[in-house]
This record gives sequence, structure tokens and C-alpha cells, in this order.
Amino acid sequence: MGQRLFLSTISPFAPGLASTYGLGLELADFCTASNLDQDFAACDAACRSKMAGVEQFWFHGPFAELCPAAIDPLIRKVTAKRYRQAIQTALDHGIHRVVLHGGFVPQVYFPQWFVPEGIKFWKMLLQTLPDSLTIALENVMEPDPDLLLALVQGVDDPRLGLCLDVGHANLTGVPPLEWILPMAPWLRHVHLHNNDGHSDQHQELDQGTIPMRVVLETLTDRCPDATWTMETQDGRRSLQWLEKEGLL
Repeated sequence: MGQRLFLSTISPFAPGLASTYGLGLELADFCTASNLDQDFAACDAACRSKMAGVEQFWFHGPFAELCPAAIDPLIRKVTAKRYRQAIQTALDHGIHRVVLHGGFVPQVYFPQWFVPEGIKFWKMLLQTLPDSLTIALENVMEPDPDLLLALVQGVDDPRLGLCLDVGHANLTGVPPLEWILPMAPWLRHVHLHNNDGHSDQHQELDQGTIPMRVVLETLTDRCPDATWTMETQDGRRSLQWLEKEGLL
């Protein structure tokens, strides 16, 4: 698992744990869009310090108020700008794997709009990006796998895949295990955290209603090339649990 497991820097312990266990890091520091410009110098220095002694990385881009299929064309322009900034920042750090959000909001967007307009956006954005790049679209408020699947199938570009966030999936009424099989051919990355099925708590892997061992075994079987990021607030207990279960 050490070759596929990453730790998110939402945990202050992630850099030290990654170095100790020989794991990768997912940089979440630029999830805040202002860190891409007005607060860039301090954030960039902090990230480079966290990266010391670690060899493998994912980069998580900004997401708040952004939507590739926004009805307002100005929001689309802002979204494209922020996504390009994030991708360039990742590349400047030598990182070629980037997590971005699809941007779906229930009762604001409908599939008949969201999917075709999203396909237009991603085809446009990908025109200027290097072949070495991998973008993984993460589910947040999508009610099931279908929307993101329709997007990546419609774009049909090997650089665009999916990131299954099992904690977010656990809040939809469609169990995380039922997301894995349809997403498997396009699954590049997975976010691992647990919750009570009612709120997005980012709890440790063994604290919640997700049958995490079964999820991990299913992911290993169905998506052997996908990487995983442990996106919990702490991480120490989860690593101990993985060791206890013989998974690490």
C-alpha cells in the first residue's frame, strides 16, 4: 500500500507521517484560491518545506465558488483562471497529478445543462495542458456516479479521470461500494475518510459507517492502478488501524 497511499496536508501531521512511513503527500494548501496569488509566497514556501523528504505527490486545486458549467459566463472564466493557476502551480512544483472538483450543486444545475456544458469546458481547458498531466475530478455533491461518468466519457481524454471521495459518497444514499464499479475504468485517485452518513466529518478510517476494509479490498481488486489519499483531520489513528488490519 505504501506505493499508492498519500496523506493530505489538511492534517498538520501529514508531512512527518509521510516521511516516516514512506508515503506520498497530497498538497491541500492551495484549496484556498487566494493562496494562488495574494498569499502565494508564504503558501509556496510552506508547501516546499512539507515536500522535503517525500517523493510522490498529488496536488488539490481550489474549489469554493467555482463551477466549470456555471450558468454565469463570468464564473466560468474565473473557474478556468483558477484551474489554470492551480495546474501551473502544481507543474512548477514538479507535480503532474491534480485533483479538481466537478462543481455540481443540486437544485442549481440539472444534468441536461451540467453535462454538455461541462464537456465544453473541459475540452477547452485541456487544449492548453501538457500530455503528462492527470486531472482527477472529485465528487462532492453529485448524487451518484452518473454525472461525473458522463463528463469524462463525453470529454474522452486520457488526461481527465475521476477521484472517488468515499466520504462524500457516503452522504448521498448510494453506498460508496456502489460507486466503485461504474467509476473503475476512469478512476485515477481516491479520497479516504469516514463519517456518520449525515455530515462530512473527515473522520479516521475506522470511525464511521463506511465498511472501510471492504472498500479498500474492492478498490484494490477493481482499480489496482488507482492511488489513495487519506484525507482525515489527524491521520495517526488511521495509520495505526491500517497496520492492525495488515493493510500497511
